[in-house]
Amino acid sequence: MDKDVASPEKLSISSGPNGTNNEPSAPVQPDEKPKRSTVKIALIMFALGMAVFLAAVDITIITTALPTISEHFHSSAGYTWIGSAYLLANSASTPIWGKISDIWGRKPILLLANVIFFIGSLIAGLSINIGMLIAARAIQGIGGGGLIVLVNICISDLFSMRERGAYFGIIGGVWAIASSLGPVVGGAFTQRVSWRWCFYINLPLDGVAFLIIFFILDLHTPKTPLWDGLRAIDWLGSLSMVGGTLMLLFGLEFGGVSSPWSSAKVVCLIVFGILTICLFFIIEWKVAPYPLMPLPIFSYRSNLAALGVCFFHAFTFIAGSYYLPLYFQAVLGATPLLSGVYLLPTALSLSFTSAFTGVFIKKTGKYLPPIWFGLFFMTLGFGLFIDLSATSSWAKIILYQIVAGIGVGPNFQSPLIALQSLVAPRDIATATATFGFVRNLATAISVVIGNVIFQNEMAKKSATLQATLGPKLAGELGGGSAGANVGIVDALPAAQKVIARKAFADSLSTMWIVYVVFSGVGLLVGFLIGKNVLSRQHQETKTGLEGEKERRREREEERRERKRNKVLGKEVGSGEITKEEA
Repeated sequence: MDKDVASPEKLSISSGPNGTNNEPSAPVQPDEKPKRSTVKIALIMFALGMAVFLAAVDITIITTALPTISEHFHSSAGYTWIGSAYLLANSASTPIWGKISDIWGRKPILLLANVIFFIGSLIAGLSINIGMLIAARAIQGIGGGGLIVLVNICISDLFSMRERGAYFGIIGGVWAIASSLGPVVGGAFTQRVSWRWCFYINLPLDGVAFLIIFFILDLHTPKTPLWDGLRAIDWLGSLSMVGGTLMLLFGLEFGGVSSPWSSAKVVCLIVFGILTICLFFIIEWKVAPYPLMPLPIFSYRSNLAALGVCFFHAFTFIAGSYYLPLYFQAVLGATPLLSGVYLLPTALSLSFTSAFTGVFIKKTGKYLPPIWFGLFFMTLGFGLFIDLSATSSWAKIILYQIVAGIGVGPNFQSPLIALQSLVAPRDIATATATFGFVRNLATAISVVIGNVIFQNEMAKKSATLQATLGPKLAGELGGGSAGANVGIVDALPAAQKVIARKAFADSLSTMWIVYVVFSGVGLLVGFLIGKNVLSRQHQETKTGLEGEKERRREREEERRERKRNKVLGKEVGSGEITKEEA
């Protein structure tokens, strides 16, 4: 095992060999519940998959509908905020979901996330102005963040480390299909019915998932009193994490688009956001009795590398789902529906490699080869996107998407399995929530940065566009609202249309370069993840305040043990020096 892997000997005083813990914190004894039938597992996975599908599809379902929605509400600024509101709320809320599920149990909190997502979807569909829609998207994001992270935590509680690879692969495939089909569904509703059905469609599906989870999911649910549970929440940590995350992302959102990067608003948001996040880590280290993120998981190279791969993978992947439809509509002149259909090569290759990766990990117990394979092909695929132009052949467009999809698929869940195998069982839920937070943060930052780069590149082409299109049209295409005005391009005369489409294609090509760099860095980080054995043994972790108290006692004992070891090390070192001198 890698010396920097968070080995059980370092992490837990009750750990066993091979990176597993034979006595996880407050386990539910195996004989307390009969083995689940195949039908029951299938129903549970169907409901969990449905929850992830809804949360993932809502990230991209509005990408093909954004121009129509912006035009409907006469708000070019809303083009970015409709997507960003969901991602911002999703990112900021994720760590909190993991911790409250430790206090009140997975099932009731997963049901709560379902209800919040349902309410947000209903309000979004009924929105009468852009402000109401953005607020509804934020509510959806809060619920969606809970759905995604709690599904992964539930699977971790249901199956052993070795078995969960296959189930994570299924969820990864669902995520991939949802993210890729989102633009297709959104385009179909926008073109054939109404953009409001991008949100109404969630209501019956979310209801079905809620009912199955309510009646079928049989995970341990503690009877934690409401007031005692509320007192156990890390409120200071939650406030500082949410506040810091939102300030940082708002600063990135405003920078270079609505305000200059050097403006006081942007600088203050970014600086104070970073400082508040630093304050969060101090609170987790010194103040919080039951921290959202136990800091020991950041003490080992392999853990940090797994989280790093998660960040770079999510940062790169979301760009394909978000900006390829823009290429199809602005450069190829596709309708919202067709721009979603054109993403099918990505969807098919993604879903296949994600599911295959889960089976591979279950059969072999190896998670490193899929991580390296995926990152390499993702870097190659997004590098090929740089070559996409206004005159690219369909053979190129399809092939490039397949290569990128093959690369993206394996790393939806492989880094999570790596991380879970490298931490103590008592920390799996919080580590999974941290993983989800990193992924959501990466997607939120990625969409913002991609939009900033694209809009800035379009602004640089303002002079060329003015000479061809005139000041009015050039202003609509060359400023911060270029993405919201793609419909203008199709109405232009042939000669002007060529110039406008080339401007869009060139701007997107520059943007893809940034994503290739991030993907390449992710590949390098992937080589820092250590090996570990995936156990076939499993015991469900007991949730509730007693489990939290036990985990706290274990962490305090480990800190005392580390201090004793340091003191003994110094004494031994001192003795050796004295002996040598003698």
